[in-house]
Amino acid sequence: MMATTHAAMGVCLATLVLPVAPEFAVPAALGAIAGGVFPDLDVAVVAHRRTLHFPEHYWLAVLAVLPVAVVWPAPETVAAAFFALSAAVHSVSDAFGGGLGARPWDNDDQRGVYSHHRGEWIPPRRWIPYDGSPRDLAAAATLSLPGLLLFGSPVRELTAAMVALSAVYVLVRKPLGNFAARHDL
Repeated sequence: MMATTHAAMGVCLATLVLPVAPEFAVPAALGAIAGGVFPDLDVAVVAHRRTLHFPEHYWLAVLAVLPVAVVWPAPETVAAAFFALSAAVHSVSDAFGGGLGARPWDNDDQRGVYSHHRGEWIPPRRWIPYDGSPRDLAAAATLSLPGLLLFGSPVRELTAAMVALSAVYVLVRKPLGNFAARHDL
């Protein structure tokens, strides 16, 4: 899935704060956006879906920071809790996407996300066939609705920018993947 899909998923999680502590909704959403994007920072530098993706271990961070946010609510503690929660959900949900190959629509790669706990790759389920697929854009757009409808600035603007970026990425994803495969990039 696209990082923007994960970020939008995080904003959906942050809507849980709106009815109970609306003053912390924006920090929750911003922390969730950052946490939703964070695991994908490994894409260009090191082993993607292995280095910063921890499908089991981020939940330990959630268990550590969520009680702190509940007992000592502050913008920083709430943002940290939703950062961890969004990173955890991101890492798990990558198993529902496609493999890691340059052309994941060919289904030639069986690496969904790496389980550090088990020491093996979790195979992709391909519910979202590949990052940047039309189905991924549909998921990103749907998951963006709470950010667009329930939040004000800056969450609404960030969400709108993520949807626009997602649409552009979907238009170029396959051509870029095909180019990279033809030129051994």
